[in-house]
Formats: sequence, structure tokens, C-alpha cells
Amino acid sequence: MSAELITIMTVLALYAAIVISPGPNFALISRLAISGARQTSIGATLGLACAATIYAALSMSGLAFLLTQIGWLAGAVQIAGGLFLVYLGVKSWLHRPVPHDGDSIPLAHDSFARGLRLGLLVNLSNPKGIAFFISLYAATIPSGTSTPAKIAILSGGFALEILWYGLVVWLLSTGPARAAYRRFGVWIERTMGTFLVLFGIRLIFEKRV
Repeated sequence: MSAELITIMTVLALYAAIVISPGPNFALISRLAISGARQTSIGATLGLACAATIYAALSMSGLAFLLTQIGWLAGAVQIAGGLFLVYLGVKSWLHRPVPHDGDSIPLAHDSFARGLRLGLLVNLSNPKGIAFFISLYAATIPSGTSTPAKIAILSGGFALEILWYGLVVWLLSTGPARAAYRRFGVWIERTMGTFLVLFGIRLIFEKRV
């Protein structure tokens, strides 16, 4: 097994461990999927994956490191990202699901484009993503790694994001999950909203990257 193949496998294994860990991305996708906003959740999945790949590419090129050195800019983006998560969390708290006896849950504004925008905003407004990719790649990718290997890492990371959040969407869009939402929708919304608010507050007051 070549050294570059080992590098690719190592980076993607660590990436997978981070992707599946609970965070604002998981809370967002879970809320959208279980509420019946299938198109929005699919769009958000693609948005999250695209934003992560943008940060990964910036980190590989070295541009992300330069961005982190502009302290006021990184701080402003981090505060804005935290406020956006708090906003989404408050909206979840105020949202009251409409009881429905059918197999599906009608949801206003369920659209792929809206989800894509949400996914991009949630991930791009979190500069901790830059710090994650810089630290991951600095520790695991040798300086002489070839361009094809780097492209393989970027493609693999994108695929992992799509596969994981796609699985979450699929599981939480099933009949039993939607039945649970019809019964406990208010508390599910409030739980997810609380997580988003807490993530946002943590981001606002956390040490700047």
C-alpha cells in the first residue's frame, strides 16, 4: 500500500469521525428532516458539503491560514455565525407544528434552494471549520502530497458529508419518525432549537480562531 493511499485513508477516517459527531450541522439536518421538509433537508445536506469542501480547499491551498490571521475578520464572522445559529434556534422554539393525520406533514417553504442556502450559511459562518481543516491537514498530510491525492481527499470528504447527512435525512423521513414528530413535534422543535441556541452562544463567546 502506497504512502499516499495511507494518507488519504487516514485523513478520511478522521474526517468521518468528526462528521458523525453531534453539532449544529446535525441539529439543523435532523430538525428539517423529521419535520417533513425533505427537499429543504436534501438541499441543506448539499450546502453543508459544499461549504465544508470550500473550507477544505482553502486550507489545502494555504489561504485559510492567511484568513485566520485577520483577527477582526475572523471574530466578526464567528460572532455573525453564532447569532445566525441562535436565530435558527429561536425560530425552532417559536415554530408550532400543525397536527396532521395523513402520512405526510405539510410544511411551508419546503424547497431545495432554501435548504442549500441554509446549509451554506450555517457551515460558512462557522470559522471553526477553517481551524479544523488547518489542524487536520497540517497533522496528516505531508508537504509533498501530490495534487491527485489532495483531490481524492477533497472528493472523499464531500462524499462523506453527503452520505452521512443523507442517511440522517432518510432515517428521519421515515413513517415512524414523522409519526413521532406529529405527536411530539413541539418538544422536538424546542429540543433542536435549544441545541442550536447553545451552539450559537458557544460560538459567540468561544476564543477566536
